[in-house]
Amino acid sequence: MDETRAVTQPPQFDLDFRDQLEALFRWRRDVRRFRTDPLDPDLIDDLIALAALAPSVGNSQPWRFVKVEDTHRRQAVRANFEECNHSALAQYQGERAQLYARLKLSGFDRAPVQLGVFADTHTQAGNGLGVRTMPEMLCYSVVGAVNALWLAARAHGIGVGWVSILDPVRVKTALDVPDDWTLIAYLCLGYPEEEHLDPELERSGWQRRLDAQQFVLRR
Repeated sequence: MDETRAVTQPPQFDLDFRDQLEALFRWRRDVRRFRTDPLDPDLIDDLIALAALAPSVGNSQPWRFVKVEDTHRRQAVRANFEECNHSALAQYQGERAQLYARLKLSGFDRAPVQLGVFADTHTQAGNGLGVRTMPEMLCYSVVGAVNALWLAARAHGIGVGWVSILDPVRVKTALDVPDDWTLIAYLCLGYPEEEHLDPELERSGWQRRLDAQQFVLRR
């Protein structure tokens, strides 16, 4: 990323920008249906650099990104997903099971880029600030980086799919990463095959979006 583009004065975010930002949030989708067009490797590096601007506890920057390019490693992760997905299906009954079986829950078959995102839970960066009482903040920091990457990718017209139906231990083995790393996300990236404002799980009848006020308490 070109460091000369860094902002040296506080920007003024006007109404037009705020409207565009809201549109970005609304149009960010969990993509499972990708085109196979290749992505520019430099753009992927730029997206990771933007993700690394996310806040982190103690400025520990515990995120670790693994570009999964090897065919055999990709196949191992996909086999992991298929086994876990089969087990998940068995937990549902009746119409809900039939609906689950119809859902498309990953983009392994077409996404040109796959990233494993981990938290280095033993990082020395940050000198332990903020993690003695809440060590999970290291993982939460990486979640923030994933969200930043997701939004940045959407701004470039790239879709991201977060695959969570995985055995994280087996993913770590497949990707040959240190034992003390924690899997936070396995991401598929590519240009979306289709664009739609509503979440795919809402379109499929699995779960509608709830009103935000349902999540607000007052004390």
